[in-house]
Amino acid sequence: MEKTPGLRADATRNRAKILQSARDLITAHGPQIGMDEIARSAGVAVGTLYRHFPTKNALVNAIMIEIEAGVVAGLEEAVARIEGGGSALAEIELMLRRLAVDMADDRALRAVATRIGAYSPDNVRRHADAALGRMVAAAHAAGALRPDVTSEDIGLLIGTMPGAEVPEPARRRWVELTLRSIVSAPVQEGSPGGSPS
Repeated sequence: MEKTPGLRADATRNRAKILQSARDLITAHGPQIGMDEIARSAGVAVGTLYRHFPTKNALVNAIMIEIEAGVVAGLEEAVARIEGGGSALAEIELMLRRLAVDMADDRALRAVATRIGAYSPDNVRRHADAALGRMVAAAHAAGALRPDVTSEDIGLLIGTMPGAEVPEPARRRWVELTLRSIVSAPVQEGSPGGSPS
C-alpha cells in the first residue's frame, strides 16, 4: 500500500530533523552520543529514528553523504563561475576560506566518521580532485598561481588545514598565509624581471 504524499513529506521532514540533530550532537559530543538522545533532540520517537537509520554507522554515513554532496555542488558551481568568466584565484580563495572557517565542524565530523568506519572519502575525493584540477588550470592560465603549484599541492594544504579545535581567527590567518604561499609573487621594484634578490 502506497504512502500518501502527506506521510511522505512528514517522513522527509523527520529524516532531515534526525540528520541535523545527529550532526550537531556528534560534532559537539563525539560518536558515543546515544541514538535515544539524537531522537529526543530531533523531536521524534526512537523507533522513527531506527526506521530511517537502523545503525549509528548508517546514520553517520547519511550525514557524510549529505555533506559531501554539498562540497561537490559547491566545487561544480565554482568551476561554472570560472568558465563563465569569473576569477579562478578568487574561487580558490573562497574554497579555502569555506573549508577552513565555515566547514571546520564538518571536517571534524568527517574525521570521526572515517575513524569509526562509517565513511569512505573516495567518492567525494574523485569529484573534488577533478574540479580542483580545473580550477588550478584556470588560475595558471590567468598567471595567478606560482608556476610550480599543482592541484595536488592544494589538496595537501586542504588535508593539513587546522580543524575546529583551532580558534577561528587562527584559521582565518591560516588562509591568508596559505594564499601568500601559492599566489604568483608580484614583480618587486628594483628587482629586474622579478628575480629574488
